[in-house]
Amino acid sequence: MAVIEREMTIDEAADRLSAWLPGHRVEILRGSLVVTPPPDGPHQGTVFEVGYEIRRAGAKEAGLRVLPGVGLWLPTGPADYAIPDLSVVDADYRDALVEKNCYAPHVFRLVLEVTSSNWTDDTANKVEIYAETGIPVYIVADRKHDEVLLYTDPADGKYPDPQRFERGQRVSVPESVGVRVELPVDTLLDG
Repeated sequence: MAVIEREMTIDEAADRLSAWLPGHRVEILRGSLVVTPPPDGPHQGTVFEVGYEIRRAGAKEAGLRVLPGVGLWLPTGPADYAIPDLSVVDADYRDALVEKNCYAPHVFRLVLEVTSSNWTDDTANKVEIYAETGIPVYIVADRKHDEVLLYTDPADGKYPDPQRFERGQRVSVPESVGVRVELPVDTLLDG
């Protein structure tokens, strides 16, 4: 039996990894595969609680949807995409489908990442990538450093320095997102 081998594209490798590693998050960031193991309970607690608070603040009435784990197509490479932990998107986001269940960045109003074992992706790589992509509001629940970072209003592909929040404080979601809500730092860090 003859076996014909050929190199896989990065898209094909991502698809294979997704099939081989159920529950893992596979992303392509700047042409590199990033694989994250399944999240822990507190991580998912944060995603649930933040989503609940944003919905309770009137997201649906404001024409928004709150979605965990939806694909964000990135302009940083021909096959790049991220899967943020939580996204606030325009209600008509389905019209912005690009491919591979990923949506164009213009429908994203807010992206939340909760750090896990690969915390440098969320606190460094994705800060740059999301700024280049034009994501207006990026919140990082940095469990490694026990703080929350709020990045807003990217200009020329960069976010200004983040606002930093400690335990006991509240993060005011910018009104540009479309809802008015304050998120407790302790909830963002602990779920």
